[in-house]
Amino acid sequence: MARYTESVCRLCRREGAKLFLKGTRCYSKKCAFERRASPPGQHGVRRRKVGEYGLQLREKQKVRRTYGVLERQFRNYFNEAERRPGVTGESLLRSLELRLDNVVYRMGLAASRPQARQLVGHGHFALNGRPSNIPSHRLKRGDRIEVRESHRKLEPFKNAAQNRLGQAPEWLSVDPARLSAIVVELPRRDQMPLDLNEQLVVEYYSR
Repeated sequence: MARYTESVCRLCRREGAKLFLKGTRCYSKKCAFERRASPPGQHGVRRRKVGEYGLQLREKQKVRRTYGVLERQFRNYFNEAERRPGVTGESLLRSLELRLDNVVYRMGLAASRPQARQLVGHGHFALNGRPSNIPSHRLKRGDRIEVRESHRKLEPFKNAAQNRLGQAPEWLSVDPARLSAIVVELPRRDQMPLDLNEQLVVEYYSR
């Protein structure tokens, strides 16, 4: 499957915001965005005036890169959200939040979404008792995600249990002892990233 393999720090600099794609490095002095916030490239220091279309495009790219999905996949998420009743932008973000790799990240079992995607792809998790290695698997209310019993002693999960586990949003009920969580409700807009403007994404696709 195609995936982005270049420097992820360039993505933060391009969008002009921290996307937290490098885990703990993003919170340290080594963060590339902190050291050089200008856009990447030879002429990145000079920021040009951005029009309405530019703002919509940048926000679409920001949302897409935050969740680590490719262009066609993101468009499919939007088309599906547009067909659903309710607010299209909120439905779009909800679909992205309920991806298996994002839920693993939200549980605190990974320092970043790319790391969560890698852990899922390596088959460390079980969904409703069955092994799952599909990062894009969409969860629903009542689904249970847990680290497979034979994998719980691995170093990444030991570190997570000590440092990050238990800081999950309200729509997830986390059991730190079993390294598991249950989706108790669908996430509301105030429980999703507040620095994303989904309305601009809707306007971009509605041109």
